[in-house]
Order: sequence, then structure tokens, then C-alpha cells
Amino acid sequence: MKKVAITQRVSVVPGYGERRDCLDQAWPRFLAACGLMPVALPNVIEVAVALCSGADVTGLVLTGGNDLAALGGDAPERDATENAVLDVAESRGLPVLGVCRGMQVVQQRCAIPLCRVEGHVTPHQVIRIDGEPTEVNSYHRFAALESRPPLDVWAVADDGVVKAIRHAAHSTTGIMWHPERMDPFTSADVALFRRVFKVA
Repeated sequence: MKKVAITQRVSVVPGYGERRDCLDQAWPRFLAACGLMPVALPNVIEVAVALCSGADVTGLVLTGGNDLAALGGDAPERDATENAVLDVAESRGLPVLGVCRGMQVVQQRCAIPLCRVEGHVTPHQVIRIDGEPTEVNSYHRFAALESRPPLDVWAVADDGVVKAIRHAAHSTTGIMWHPERMDPFTSADVALFRRVFKVA
């Protein structure tokens, strides 16, 4: 299986005085269904960059969780780490797929304004993907209502919230739904990941 680096949320545990990196166990199951093996990246820049620079890593997944620090989030080390590994991915020409917060990181790098939105925390939401109505899930409080080059929009909600983007120059894709939380996983999501990461 192809190896892809995958970022992790920061969980603050005051009782132990710890800032923990964690990954939903659904992610390895979903990636395995796509023919991919995850390499978990800690939110420590030098370690994450070293892992992402490894010759056996063939792509990068930016996961959800933690609002961006600019939007009031409490994990600035995650913002810094994800931007550093995105630099590595771009320099190596690695495909990138950002999920929820991960898409917001890509949008932020492209100076797309993000704002608070209502009605986008629900297990069932119908959006338009390439113009076709499609049911997905939605678990975010911030989003973009506009886009511009180099990001192209390919999915949108009825209220105008941008739900998926592609970068015109890099192999970078973003989606605002969580494929790993679907039960069962959808064939469309599996096909998307296989296509982005070039799984035969």
C-alpha cells in the first residue's frame, strides 16, 4: 500500500498537563479501504517535516479538528506544523487532500477569507458536487463564502458555503465533509482518495 502522511488534532488534557496528538481510529480504516497506509505526523515541526520528507511518503492528508488559531483555535503548533509540511509537499510535488480544517488551511494559505457559519454541524447535509445534489456530513463552524484563483470550487452548499476546492497549479484538493465518519464509507469518497493519491 502507498504511504501517506496524515496530520493529527491537538487534544489539551489539563489534568495531566499534556497537549496530546490524536487521530480517530476511523482514519486508518478509511485509508486502508482506499489502498493507503497512514504515517501519523506529530505536531512537532522538525519531526513532522522529517517524516513527510521520507522517500516512502507519497502524499499528505490534512485532517479535521481544532479551529485555526486565527479563528480562535487553541493549537497554534498545529497551524505551524501543517504549513511546514504543506511546504514540503509542494516542494516534492506530493498530492495533498485537506479535510474540513485541512481545507481551511489551504484556503488560508491562498488568502481566502473564512467566517463563522450556521447550520453546518449535522450528520446529513445535501450539497451540490459538480452540480449534482449529494448527501454528505458536515461538522464545521467556519467556512468560505467565496473563492478565487488558484482555487477552483467544485462543491457548494445551498447557502453558498464552499464545500470543496482544487488548486489550479498543485495536486491539492479540499473537502469540507468527513469521509472517515461515514458508515459505511462511500464509494465516491474512496474513489476520490484513490484518484488524488493515484492508487491503481
